[in-house]
Amino acid sequence: MAEEASSAPAAAAAGTEAPPPGKMTMVAGVDDSDHSFYALQWALRHFFPPGQPQQYRLVVVTAKPSAVGLAGPGAADVLPYVEADLKNTALRVIDKAKALCAQVSDAVFEAVEGDARNVLCEAVERHHAEMLVVGSHGYGAIKRAVLGSVSDYCAHHAHCTVMIVKKPKQHKH
Repeated sequence: MAEEASSAPAAAAAGTEAPPPGKMTMVAGVDDSDHSFYALQWALRHFFPPGQPQQYRLVVVTAKPSAVGLAGPGAADVLPYVEADLKNTALRVIDKAKALCAQVSDAVFEAVEGDARNVLCEAVERHHAEMLVVGSHGYGAIKRAVLGSVSDYCAHHAHCTVMIVKKPKQHKH
């Protein structure tokens, strides 16, 4: 899936985008979970308050898994349907992020095919980001070990500050 960007076409063509002079870059990773959108909203409240000068350029990135990897071998008949569903999901995620980021004056939105861990770390490098913001699903140690944790991977491999935002647990009364 092609990247969608709102600025700096020459830099995008070169494969890397330097932030505007005097502005730092923040990458925010989102998927179709409440946890990732909570993290984006948290970052918007704390770093992009309405009516205040914005010190960051915001790059919102979603990873679109490969349909081949999900459908598996021998699933050629369903591959187009899986691909269409993944593309629609990525577009919904980007549309929701755009709506949330309406007050951000300098924002770029990307949907990139690949594993979320690699996509986010590569986005940090490509955009020379000072900060990466991701949500946490709050999995325990066993689920993290089995499923893998995007936030844990990024905390260890991204070459910038990584902010992991946890959504508060809803207490049952």
